[in-house]
Amino acid sequence: MRRSKRAEQRRTALVAGGAGFLGSHLCEGLLRDGYRVICVDNFLTGRMENISSLVGQARFRLIEQD
Repeated sequence: MRRSKRAEQRRTALVAGGAGFLGSHLCEGLLRDGYRVICVDNFLTGRMENISSLVGQARFRLIEQD
């Protein structure tokens, strides 16, 4: 089954712990691959510095949630 380009452009990934070391790298890679990324983190161990370059990008959304 073939996917249309339109369907591929709407791929979204939810990354729990996205402000952590591994999560932030995953967010970067997913954005590079064309995904829209929803990053959820409570910042208990994650750091804003890890995702500061991503905040403000059109396809990146940050949710601070416990």
